[in-house]
Amino acid sequence: MRAAQPDQTDRSARLRAVRPVLWVAFAALAAGAVLCVIGWYGMSGERFAERQLPYLASCTVPGAALIIAGTVLFAHGRSALSTARVEELYELLVTVGPAPAPTERPDPVATSGDLLMIPGGTLWHRADCPLVAGKPEAVPADAHILATGDLSPCPICEPQPTPITPSPER
Repeated sequence: MRAAQPDQTDRSARLRAVRPVLWVAFAALAAGAVLCVIGWYGMSGERFAERQLPYLASCTVPGAALIIAGTVLFAHGRSALSTARVEELYELLVTVGPAPAPTERPDPVATSGDLLMIPGGTLWHRADCPLVAGKPEAVPADAHILATGDLSPCPICEPQPTPITPSPER
């Protein structure tokens, strides 16, 4: 089972384990470059090929091998360093934190009991709904239109239809 908080020593140990590989890579690259320069300098002073071969065999070939090895170590070290950093970021993302406080239901946008509609519209609203507030074309909603279901309730102010009471007969 994973710990709730990642251990700081594990992260720093992974990063510290990568650094010696990078230092060895830089040392191999530097030593290879020095050996190649020495081999080139020694070969350039000799006129005959048979006298150049010892410099080639003892300095230039091992120098080139060290340069290749240093490059491989450097690539591996950078890859391991990147992997360690990605793991650290992943641990930061998946750590279990405190539970968020329960949020209360927000106050309703509109609370008026008067119902309005826009002629030609498809919704009916409360009078203080932000979609119809201040619009001169808004008219009181007809109870018979609401009863037929031609208009839908506004999803923002969520109006409730008023029950239709039959008119008293005389």
